Amino acid sequence: MLDHYQIQLTRMLEAEQYGEAKELLRFLLQCQGEDERHYEEWDSLLTWLEMAFPDSGAGGLGTGSGDGREEEDEDSLREQLLNPSEQDEAYINQVLYIMQHHPMIDQQLLALERAAYIQSPDVNESIKHWLLTSQVHPVVQFKALQCLRKRGFSGTLTMDRLGETVRLEVDATPLSMDDFPQPVIGILERTEQVAEIEDPTLPHFARELWKESLQFLYGTAAYQWMLREDGDTIDIFAAALHLTLLLTVYGSASDDDIRDTYGITEGLRFRYEQACRALRQVAFLQQPGDDEPRS
Repeated sequence: MLDHYQIQLTRMLEAEQYGEAKELLRFLLQCQGEDERHYEEWDSLLTWLEMAFPDSGAGGLGTGSGDGREEEDEDSLREQLLNPSEQDEAYINQVLYIMQHHPMIDQQLLALERAAYIQSPDVNESIKHWLLTSQVHPVVQFKALQCLRKRGFSGTLTMDRLGETVRLEVDATPLSMDDFPQPVIGILERTEQVAEIEDPTLPHFARELWKESLQFLYGTAAYQWMLREDGDTIDIFAAALHLTLLLTVYGSASDDDIRDTYGITEGLRFRYEQACRALRQVAFLQQPGDDEPRS
């Protein structure tokens, strides 16, 4: 899973999202079980970022009109970089080739961000054909669905997601956490409320972990299970998320304490363990070596 965070860190630095990068580095420094040289590199990078960009706050949340203007300027600059005025055939072909064939997932994701701005009407069909005929990494699949929605594509796609055949309405693809159905958001809110008591920094990382898990699980049977609007389902997944979070950050967690905190009775234990397996599957798929597209 930490390898995936390394990719995120690279993308943040490339996009000059220094506040988010500093917050992610603090998270990585709390995690356990990694090679010592990684901690030294993260600490050195964090120190440099804090010296070079002291005004870049965590999470990119502005508190005043100046911050708002700065955020708008950053968004405008990013759009200019992703949406060049010259979009000839060579540029379009290059973006689509990187999207489909680049060995690094972060570069595929960046290509999809660029593809959202390409004005050629043929791009939708190219992305659709690629998704339906190739083995694509689950996160890249999700980002491709987001790209299609941003481009105004509507309709359904039937594809393989984590070994399951799923049918998805493209124009219902969430573009942000707020776009997800309320039960999915409720799971995160439940975990955040409990985790904050242990450590005020944990809710931020719970949100990041949940967002990444949803990118993998979207549309699958596990995701459909999350949509049940009942308290037991929220408790089950919130507990599973909390357990996975503690294992990621601290390297250990008390399963008994988690179950007691969330009221996971013996009658709910089997379903809770199923939820834990679903999130562990995501963690496994993010291990080092999973940075290549499946094609």
